[in-house]
Amino acid sequence: MARDLKIRIRLCAWAALGPGKVALLQAVGRLGSITAAAKDQGMSYRRAWFLLDEMNRALAEPVVEASFGGAKGGGARLTPSGVAVVELYRRIEDKTRAAVADELAALSAMLAPEVEEEAEAQGKEEDEGGCSP
Repeated sequence: MARDLKIRIRLCAWAALGPGKVALLQAVGRLGSITAAAKDQGMSYRRAWFLLDEMNRALAEPVVEASFGGAKGGGARLTPSGVAVVELYRRIEDKTRAAVADELAALSAMLAPEVEEEAEAQGKEEDEGGCSP
């Protein structure tokens, strides 16, 4: 079973960028709505707004722009900065994954056979409960 990384980058003392925020940004870009993106990611609108606002405040340029009201009830879009953040994060992920592939394989080989079988049967990764003792 393939193992993977979840990378979290500290941007400053109070703001970080990780897979959850990047997935939220991608959902906003795809769906054009913070409400729809929050639902897509299984979080409340308030939580999504907080995470997006944190990124907007941490970076020199906002990553998401929201519009309110109007005939369609408003919406949201990724800014060029938001698109760049997603692209940069995905490149960092890809490069890191490639750089440590051998070590991830070696760690995977160290799993107890019964744990590996359970993880494969459940179809889950380690952090989703597939490697419980």
